[in-house]
Amino acid sequence: MTLPTLLDIEASGFGRGSYPIEVGLARADGSVCAFLIQPQNEWTHWDPKAELLHGISRSRLEREGYPAIEVARWLNDELAEVGIAYSDSWGYDSTWLSLLFHHAGMLPRFRLEALRSLLDESQLSCWKRTKEALIRERGIQRHRAGEDARLLQLTYLRTRDAGC
Repeated sequence: MTLPTLLDIEASGFGRGSYPIEVGLARADGSVCAFLIQPQNEWTHWDPKAELLHGISRSRLEREGYPAIEVARWLNDELAEVGIAYSDSWGYDSTWLSLLFHHAGMLPRFRLEALRSLLDESQLSCWKRTKEALIRERGIQRHRAGEDARLLQLTYLRTRDAGC
């Protein structure tokens, strides 16, 4: 059984006016990639508390980020054949993904689904403690899109195979 493709998005904050600043994928083969996103001119909301979590400054996004159209193209190229990517924060991530594709003037050629739809009761019951154990064991840097996507994928794998 292949691993699901996991997608994670870091954002400028939560709620009204927030926008995606980084998108990361953990592919079915376990490889990871992530891209910073250059803010659009109208994306002005910035929550300093969110920056404390992810450690990405707005000035870094302006310098190192990729234009929305490039990130959207990359996502379509990566995910069109796979068809589905999964997120543990579907409500937020789907909103930010829609905003990204809107500003890119494109439609996604894949679906974003809730990771929860893949999990059975056994996996749900031990998800949190398994995820925390993986963070400790592997020294995973949290709140970066690529690392978080891989953490979700590893947690899925361990909860699926271990039977908790």
